[in-house]
Amino acid sequence: MNTILSRRLMVTGGIAVVSGPALAQNPHAQHGPHSSHGPHQHRQGQFERLNAPGRVDLPEIHHQQADVTSPVPQAPNPGRWVPKAPLPIPRTEMAWAVGREGRMHLVGGYAEQRVDRPYHHVYDPANDSWITAAEVPRGANHVGVAVAGQRLYAIGGFIEQNRTPHAECFVWGVEGDRWSAIRPLPEACGAIACTTIGERIHAIGGATGNTFATRKSIDWHLVYDPKDDRWTRVAPMPLGRDHTGIVTVEGLIHLIGGRVDSFHTNSVLHHVYDPREDRWTARNHMPTARSGHGAVLFRGRIFCMGGEGWNRVYGQNEAYDLAADRWEAYAPMLTPRHGMGAVAIGDAIYVAGGGPQMGGGVKSAIHEAFMLS
Repeated sequence: MNTILSRRLMVTGGIAVVSGPALAQNPHAQHGPHSSHGPHQHRQGQFERLNAPGRVDLPEIHHQQADVTSPVPQAPNPGRWVPKAPLPIPRTEMAWAVGREGRMHLVGGYAEQRVDRPYHHVYDPANDSWITAAEVPRGANHVGVAVAGQRLYAIGGFIEQNRTPHAECFVWGVEGDRWSAIRPLPEACGAIACTTIGERIHAIGGATGNTFATRKSIDWHLVYDPKDDRWTRVAPMPLGRDHTGIVTVEGLIHLIGGRVDSFHTNSVLHHVYDPREDRWTARNHMPTARSGHGAVLFRGRIFCMGGEGWNRVYGQNEAYDLAADRWEAYAPMLTPRHGMGAVAIGDAIYVAGGGPQMGGGVKSAIHEAFMLS
């Protein structure tokens, strides 16, 4: 276990809870939304470079690359962002997060000068604190994650920096705080968008390749059935992409944005998959082309926030009205970033970690929540 996390841990229900004193190792960890230190004071010392240890402040290049302008009209109630308890350590390129029993789970990613970390952090919004749970057996970045019932699944990922995928898959929560192996993917893949319909896991798109030159986006659409521990293929996505946003709404899968091979060719595409017909159809595209963004269902709309592009890190927070097939802009992120975890729990969207500049050279412990007034 990481030495930062191993101090002052209190075991409750098989999971180690990071206590107040542990979080207080960082003097800024206790600053909440009503802090008297200013609206952005929570960002100080919340970053770390991939190639050097030690906390740093927000990199200057962030201000050159940050983009928060949306081409669509702003919603009448734009909402607001507030700081929350930072991650125990700066992390990025987890690619996604999931909610389970009212908590947010982050698996894998870049941390502490490595790109193949097995960390599993859990955020409890009830007391604004982080928990360290059992590490995934195969450390990786851009791990696909999904929750079916009480079970958390980790699907594939890269073992080098955004390349060299592996095919291993695991499930957590079957027997307490431990992971078990399940049938691996038919082929190694990373940056797969994962979601569930019932108890079945849909793993869509992603990328293959052991070098940046051979890295390619794919259009695979695989379905895992835990009853027989088996993967099957269904209708592929219309255009191979990775780093996409994915949300299930009323039995339909929405796949939004992403990149075709690299962030030089980000997409605005928005497709919907109907499992009853095994068919994809197009919906109104996302206004801002991006990849590595968050996507969540919140208050009856699909919110997409953050993301990455060439010399860009996005803070746009745009929401899709399912009934009207229309997008609106909401309050942009306080700290634009990509490769973070985003989950809607209760009355807020929680967005943790991520990179504040193009690429994976800097990680963050930043954690901010979006609320509608």
